Amino acid sequence: MRDPLSEKVKVIKPSGIRKFFDIVSEMPDAISLGVGEPDFETPWHIREEGVYSLERARTHYTSNAGLKELKEEIAHYLKRRFALNYNPANEVLVTVGGSEAIDVAMRAMLNPGDEVLIPQPSYVAYLPCTTLADGVPVIINLQEKNQFKLTAEELEAAITPKTKILVLPFPNNPTGSVMNREDLAKIAEVILRHDLWVVSDEIYSELSYQEDHVSIASLPGMAERTIVINGFSKSYAMTGWRLGYAAGPANVISQMTKIHQFCIMCAPTTSQFAAVEALRNGDPDVAHMKETYNQRRRYLMHAMREMGLDCFEPFGAFYIFPNISRFGMTSDEFATKLLMKEQVAVVPGTAFGDCGEGFVRISYAYSLERLKKAMERIARFIKWLEAGEPEE
Repeated sequence: MRDPLSEKVKVIKPSGIRKFFDIVSEMPDAISLGVGEPDFETPWHIREEGVYSLERARTHYTSNAGLKELKEEIAHYLKRRFALNYNPANEVLVTVGGSEAIDVAMRAMLNPGDEVLIPQPSYVAYLPCTTLADGVPVIINLQEKNQFKLTAEELEAAITPKTKILVLPFPNNPTGSVMNREDLAKIAEVILRHDLWVVSDEIYSELSYQEDHVSIASLPGMAERTIVINGFSKSYAMTGWRLGYAAGPANVISQMTKIHQFCIMCAPTTSQFAAVEALRNGDPDVAHMKETYNQRRRYLMHAMREMGLDCFEPFGAFYIFPNISRFGMTSDEFATKLLMKEQVAVVPGTAFGDCGEGFVRISYAYSLERLKKAMERIARFIKWLEAGEPEE
């Protein structure tokens, strides 16, 4: 029988994040610190608006690019929070989560053989989305000594005549690294000199703990060559509502909308009405969640120091990325032994790229009580490793 599968699809590896959680689901006493999902409920006033939209029978298609009211609120939000100026009529596209926005951006912009620079460790979708769009992923290995920031020198060294897009994944999943205005200015100089485009994934933009988030699109000359990706999952605890957006130059957004039109039609109508309420009245909710995450972040950094685990201090997102290389095992081996011995699930760093070897990702999108219990177990596990893994 003829092989029904695409060779391109067959070579793409499944997400490394999911491996351990199939096991966790069958371990009743396990504590999972792996999934990047807020433990907060979607704020009630946002849920209420979704319910109200159903009661009003607002259950029909919206325009392909999204509700006019929502696009206007997105443009207003981006201007007041990040000094970005977009015309909601033709420079904003509402998508099914930020992941769809990444996918359609790649498909709209890439020709076969175009190279996409992907700093890693980073979110797992960038590489397969590039491959599926017939682009060529080129990995830039971020370094702990640079706080996992992308440097101008690293970017310059990776550029070839075929380079078209740089993915900019900050604040970063899994490391929690952020890039401030000074960092971005150095990157922007290289981008402008080589006439590159940028796909800037800013889904964690509201979770920046030391300084306000800066979008590279706000720098001189960058708005016209940047697609900003954002959404509602992390900032407003709306993961299951599946709503994101892209903002950028009209000529790119129009082509992204065309792909979205044929593949999706429109984002969920109920979610869009709820998102209007989130943007209009959700700032206090965002501030509360951010402060809570920051408390958890500080607690985990203290716990890492108490255990003697090396971990650079993250200033964004809701992850820490401790270095476990001194134990002489791979990240996968460490995570597997931790799960089997202490029933705590973390994600091997290699799930986010080969340069994640020697690290694990721990999410603090969980209650402080749960984190404390998990840290007790991890501390016990570290002592067991330091004692030479004696037989039980």
